Amino acid sequence: MSSLDGPTHAPGTPPILNPAGGANQVRVRAYNERLVLSLVRLYGSLSKADIARRSGLSAQTVSVIMRELEREGLLSRGEPVRGRVGQPSIPMHLNPDAVYSFGVKMGRRSADLVLMDFVGRIRMQLHRTYAYPLPDEILAFIISGIRELESKLEERQRSRIAGIGIAAPFELWNWADEVGAPAGAMDVWRGFDLQAEVAASLSHPVYLQNDATSACGAELVFGVGPSYPDFVYLFIGSFIGGGIVLNSAIFSGRTGTAGAIGPLPVRGKNGENRQLLDIASIFVLENMLREKGIDPQPLWYSADDWVDFGPPMETWIQDTAKALAQAIVAAASIIDFSAAVIDGGFPGWVRKRIVSATIREAAKLDLQGVVMPEIIEGAVGAQARAIGGASLPIFARYLTDQNVLFKEIENAEGT
Repeated sequence: MSSLDGPTHAPGTPPILNPAGGANQVRVRAYNERLVLSLVRLYGSLSKADIARRSGLSAQTVSVIMRELEREGLLSRGEPVRGRVGQPSIPMHLNPDAVYSFGVKMGRRSADLVLMDFVGRIRMQLHRTYAYPLPDEILAFIISGIRELESKLEERQRSRIAGIGIAAPFELWNWADEVGAPAGAMDVWRGFDLQAEVAASLSHPVYLQNDATSACGAELVFGVGPSYPDFVYLFIGSFIGGGIVLNSAIFSGRTGTAGAIGPLPVRGKNGENRQLLDIASIFVLENMLREKGIDPQPLWYSADDWVDFGPPMETWIQDTAKALAQAIVAAASIIDFSAAVIDGGFPGWVRKRIVSATIREAAKLDLQGVVMPEIIEGAVGAQARAIGGASLPIFARYLTDQNVLFKEIENAEGT
């Protein structure tokens, strides 16, 4: 296991309770408190009676917990709902300003740092591009960036930071040639412990997870997860990666690489065997643009501000769709997924074109004996990896993982 093969937990999996370094500014919530907060997060707002019914906890227990959570500022009262017999119902919702966390996305071409609030909204962010990532540069970006963002916060806000979650690719030294890194330049990552280095320089707990798994976790929690308990997730970054969600929880497998999907074999244009990442990755589009004499740098300036590069982009989209269709059919042949979710580090209009083309290509394949999942767009978008990273401290300290949460709801509703 490499130095970057750190904890592989994500929202929807058991939370990390022993992060690297850092001060323990906020206590880890007791289980019933976490359950109440998780229910409110899932449904947006709930009254005490709703929480008691959905959790199976007694009304008295719920009242005590909610008074404490409101006192601490984690829950806020909504407007009373009148018109029913008895006292008006008061919905409670998460206070966005109650907790903050930092999320870092480290990619092969760019890095992002975000400050996220308690309900998953990005409050501030920084972006950095590079030819290829080097440890010292990444570490400097994270440390200086967090200090810069913290300087813009009030003392009360700084005291509410739960930690730092880093989303990074496993084994960065692999496939270095594909992104044009000099021979051996990426080998320095083999002995570099990014999680420990960040923890040694900052006072917050630090969590580390694979970048594609982080994106999948963000989709599970903040995207389509509540509507699809089982889905295969495909995130197109510099290299394509993915994840698997089963029973509303991320399935990471024996080694933590389940759903990595990049090495999946597919057929190329000439019927040759290729790895999925050699076709459906942004570095492929980058090389195609360079071959046509088009500057590919705008691909990395901002994931939301791509321009339409014309024929090369359309070729890449069609090639990507054909490869994705094969990958989805292969996945559906093994597990009866309800959805195949496609997202990536690009604008929504690019995602829409890729998904539409993938649906068309899937219909051309031999689907006998295959129950196809619904092929849909991801709902989180280009910042899914950073948001997934920022979710790690919040889930570890405040919330219950998705799988346990849904089991609790089922048990309560069955009583």
